Amino acid sequence: MAATTLPQELQPRRLRRRTAELALVLTVVALVVVLAPGLGDIRDELASADPAWLLLAVALEFLSGVSYVLLFRPVFCRRMSWRSSWEISWSELAAGSAVPAGGAGGLALGAWILSRRGMAGDRIARRSVAFFLLKSSVNFVAVVVLGFALAVGLLGPDLSLWLTALPAGMAVVLIAVVLTLPRLGPGADPAAGAGRVRRGWSAVRRSVIGGVSEAVEIVRSRDLLVIVGAIGYWAFDNAVLWAAFEAFGADVPLSVILLGYLIGQLGGLLPLPGGFGGIDGGLIGTLNVFGAPVAATAAAVLAYRVILFWLPLVVGGAAFWSLRRGLDTAPLRPDLCT
Repeated sequence: MAATTLPQELQPRRLRRRTAELALVLTVVALVVVLAPGLGDIRDELASADPAWLLLAVALEFLSGVSYVLLFRPVFCRRMSWRSSWEISWSELAAGSAVPAGGAGGLALGAWILSRRGMAGDRIARRSVAFFLLKSSVNFVAVVVLGFALAVGLLGPDLSLWLTALPAGMAVVLIAVVLTLPRLGPGADPAAGAGRVRRGWSAVRRSVIGGVSEAVEIVRSRDLLVIVGAIGYWAFDNAVLWAAFEAFGADVPLSVILLGYLIGQLGGLLPLPGGFGGIDGGLIGTLNVFGAPVAATAAAVLAYRVILFWLPLVVGGAAFWSLRRGLDTAPLRPDLCT
């Protein structure tokens, strides 16, 4: 069998270049932290890190990846082997670490693999939308619950309504908008001879509308793997940040970490290698606004981001190597829904 050809954006040479770019950025940041004046407090925090807490953070990130695997299988195909689910899921996570724009590279790689395995393109598109919504929805629901709980005083600390009720209200609006999208319908099929843009827009609309509807159906099915996977992916990733704060002895309320997590993660949408710089700046700024100490927050977020980048890249790289060998040397596995 001829060797498989990856999408251009995911060619090994490009991925190696992106990894090298991030390594360079990390080196520059390290040099700034070590040498720049005025950052002594951050250097002191990094020097005092508790290795046991950092090891726990690594284990928690691994469990977040395992939860991703648990969610992936029932969403895309219940007949998929666990080996396939593990390899594809971790490959997505690895690509998401190296390719910018909120993990779009991971979704693109997963779609390519599923297509190679024989899954129909329209199903891949709908289920990719459903998967993205399911793994993201827990965060937004948590912001609603925590935001209003903090706003009315059920949880501490005492924060401004701008920092509690406003994010919660915006999350409610966003959830409502997404849930009403199916009412728009898939739209009419493009006319014969329609241009590429018109046909592309029609396909995107059908995929989004169908994906939202299927996400709602999956939630209503109360599939235990979907529930455990979606909550675990979010909860364990949050726990990594919590463990990082503990590693530096920072006493930051869990409610602040959870509520600041979503807002800070929006920086990952910036087109930066691995999201580095965007997520970091968003998390540090948001958590500082919520009252977390500046030096400990900078150290904790840096540790969190290093773990978040390298663990999926290492584990996912091994998974993709195994998966790629299977695609290159064996017939397509008949274990995927079509």
